Amino acid sequence: MPDLVQIKRALLSVSDKTDLVPFAQMLVALGVEIISTGGTGRALAQAGISVVSVDDVTGFPEIMDGRVKTLHPLIHGGLLARRQLDEHQAALDEHGITPIDLVCVNLYPFERTIRAENVTTEQAIEQIDIGGPSMIRSAAKNHEWITVVTDPRQYDHIVNQLRQHDGSTTLQLRAELAAAAFSRTAEYDAAISAYMNRVQAAAFPDTLRLTYTKAGELRYGENPHLTAALYRDPASVGATVVHGDQLHGKPLSFNNIADAAAALELVHELEKVHPGRACACVVKHTNPCGAAVADDLADAFVRAYEGDPMAAYGGILAMSATVDASTAGRIVEGTGRFLEVIVAPGFDDEALAKLKARWANVRLLAVGRSAPSAHRKLDYRSVPGGILVQDRDLRSVPPEQWKHAAGPVPSEDQLADAMTIWTICKHLKSNAIAIGCDHQLWGAGAGQMDRVTAARLAVEKAANRLGQGGGAIAASDAFFPFKDGPQALIEAGVTLLVQPGGSKRDQETLDLCEQRGVTCMLTGTRHFKH
Repeated sequence: MPDLVQIKRALLSVSDKTDLVPFAQMLVALGVEIISTGGTGRALAQAGISVVSVDDVTGFPEIMDGRVKTLHPLIHGGLLARRQLDEHQAALDEHGITPIDLVCVNLYPFERTIRAENVTTEQAIEQIDIGGPSMIRSAAKNHEWITVVTDPRQYDHIVNQLRQHDGSTTLQLRAELAAAAFSRTAEYDAAISAYMNRVQAAAFPDTLRLTYTKAGELRYGENPHLTAALYRDPASVGATVVHGDQLHGKPLSFNNIADAAAALELVHELEKVHPGRACACVVKHTNPCGAAVADDLADAFVRAYEGDPMAAYGGILAMSATVDASTAGRIVEGTGRFLEVIVAPGFDDEALAKLKARWANVRLLAVGRSAPSAHRKLDYRSVPGGILVQDRDLRSVPPEQWKHAAGPVPSEDQLADAMTIWTICKHLKSNAIAIGCDHQLWGAGAGQMDRVTAARLAVEKAANRLGQGGGAIAASDAFFPFKDGPQALIEAGVTLLVQPGGSKRDQETLDLCEQRGVTCMLTGTRHFKH
């Protein structure tokens, strides 16, 4: 197996033409013959680079709108021949095949295409590259002889080695590039598979294969003694923390990412419940400690932050609209506030300036307007020895489908308000109770081993507002096994209770609500969040 292989002939066929021309110019300066296809060949020719078209090599034109152009023995024979074998060399000579020493291919932008809004299945399928992965795999398989290039970021490293070794590459470099090439084709195929399964709403497969691309290593994990990295789902569509553009601040940590994702998920759901209104929430340890819906983004932020100012210190803020100067001005008010991350569709220039001036290290993350796709999604959770897989909890039962089980008949405004508090409760860790009013979270009890303690904690958090009128609403993520939880809420001033129902002792709770003049609505849907 040779160490140094001189590059005499290269095939270039790329969708991403970043730095293509200088890379090709360097190859030509080393005496390399360039073979190329359609758009790549035209780009090189326009830059004054001499190019041999694939048509001239194969003697066969591109057909079917470019679907068939490089799938030919005169191309793949030049890629797959093991030149140290006499019989392979004889086949090259017999069929007039000239070996190819370097393949530079990056693939049709399938991942970018499926992330676009309103993309059709036909448009997505047309961006499935066939010839590109075939050439990459052929070249990578035969990396003992061939240098395979799949990313413009590799160009500089390759150029440096070619200059160092008089136009040759080392076996070590070729092996590294081959490994990267197979990773790229695996990632590409995984994105296609995930998209096709999503479109077809495929059920759980017998064999689960997950392929994620490393977006970067993190400073540490959930705790400083743990190492961690962030991986990107190649089929992910819509606005997410993982795909966001960080505009300011220190790198996101493991906990920052988990909290920001939780905050953004709640904001997206509140937007669906209240289209056209502004939504904001503050999260600590993946639990919303403040959340609100308002007509104005600045007002939504203020009311969300006021939900629990003590818990909001060092929290993660997510908002539903581009942050303007007015909203930024309200965020930076006072000296006692501190936010780790602010997530929004975007930030205008004046807002950015105010937030940067207020906190040198706050992470500002612009995620765009498009909410994640509502197609079937799965949640994965590792356990020792395996992995748990389930549907994401995307169900949102509207108030008109709730059952009025006890107490006064609620108004439409009360039900809309109750839907806000119920939605917030869904995003709290179980056992969970949320108390609020006028589309604002007042207090929450989350992650408790028993529901009555969750109720008491929510009451404690909301104590400053309870009893002051306004018709407090309480939501429970699951049924009340006994009436002690509802009793604690009612005695604190709750006048409307939302819960799934389904306990053997439901009637005890309903009787209590009837006696106290408290409305009880049953949703029929539990939202445990472990």
